[in-house]
Amino acid sequence: MMLSGFFRLGVWQNFFRAWRSGYSGNLEGEGFTLGGVYVLGAGRQGVLLEHREKEFGDKVSLPSVLEAAEKINPQAS
Repeated sequence: MMLSGFFRLGVWQNFFRAWRSGYSGNLEGEGFTLGGVYVLGAGRQGVLLEHREKEFGDKVSLPSVLEAAEKINPQAS
């Protein structure tokens, strides 16, 4: 996303949402790396949930993470 990410409305909305909720960071580190969340099942279950940030500040839905985690079958092979 690089510099173009700073001109996206969604990025600024996410920034203000985080700022209003009291988030404060040290602004150290990469800063241009988008993140993601994966929930992997045991054995051949594979990927049960995949969430990739499309723009800075995208958040994964906590209920969907919990739902995917409940589907993990430790007996899978």
